[in-house]
Amino acid sequence: MKRIGFALVILTLSLLACARTFNSTSNSSADTTHTLTFGGLQRTYVLHIPSSYNANQPAPLVFDFHGGLGNASTQMRTSNFEPLADEKDFIVVYPNGTGLLGDKLLTWNGGTCCGYAVKNNINDVGFVRAIIADLESSYKIDAKRIFATGLSNGGIMSQRLACDASDVFAAIGPVSGTLNDPECQPKEPVSVIEFHGTADQHLPYDGGVGDKSLTDVSFVSVKDTIDAWLKFDQCPTPPQTNTFADIQHDTYSNCADGTAVELYTIVGGGYAWPGGNGPAWPGGDPPTQTISATKLMWDFFAAHPKP
Repeated sequence: MKRIGFALVILTLSLLACARTFNSTSNSSADTTHTLTFGGLQRTYVLHIPSSYNANQPAPLVFDFHGGLGNASTQMRTSNFEPLADEKDFIVVYPNGTGLLGDKLLTWNGGTCCGYAVKNNINDVGFVRAIIADLESSYKIDAKRIFATGLSNGGIMSQRLACDASDVFAAIGPVSGTLNDPECQPKEPVSVIEFHGTADQHLPYDGGVGDKSLTDVSFVSVKDTIDAWLKFDQCPTPPQTNTFADIQHDTYSNCADGTAVELYTIVGGGYAWPGGNGPAWPGGDPPTQTISATKLMWDFFAAHPKP
């Protein structure tokens, strides 16, 4: 516990420094912060509308969830979806989790993880549904092309949405975030593309409590996560496997309702967003530049709408 407490202090200071550097929740004139009341709480999200948005054309929607103890601003910097959204004509929403320090050190209730959100049984699935309803009142959203991604606790949150809101989400793209919802029973198949480093010491590739974990949660392994989705989506096995540089790419296709499951394993990779601009926080692991998780997952999302 002393190790965890010390690590938490160090990471807290790093994240606060990061938050001071990136304290704006607006990367461009197209980014706006929105507030709504849900579950008795004032909740916020940052919205990016692509410059090419056409009010007469239904737009795809991507939810991008920050990691534990982060916020929307840090995730915007990490994934950098905005240029791609402008090019490919999709809307991006960066929700903020909950915590005790305003817009700092926020978490998501992804099942068994993490922090404030789990301890207070925050209904984050309901919050996401409320955001969609809020957006649909002002924008034309393509109901067959709603997707979710996120880093770490944010990736875990995307997994929970695939479990509890499979009627809404067509595909998810978790990064360093496994399936930690023991009650997961999706009503509909959901496509999954997952990215995870074998040397991740926060959410270990093989599961368990990581050496650098800030929680006592024993995380589900990548293998068990993928196996669960293969079962849920009724995918034939074995996969088609392609290896290059530090990447192993496993593809499971011909799954139920046109879904697919893909896994990008970063061999020797740590706790980072592949292709990102740098570590998720000062002192964090450097991301591989062999692939871009942002670009690969958008290509996957675009290819896997709901039927």
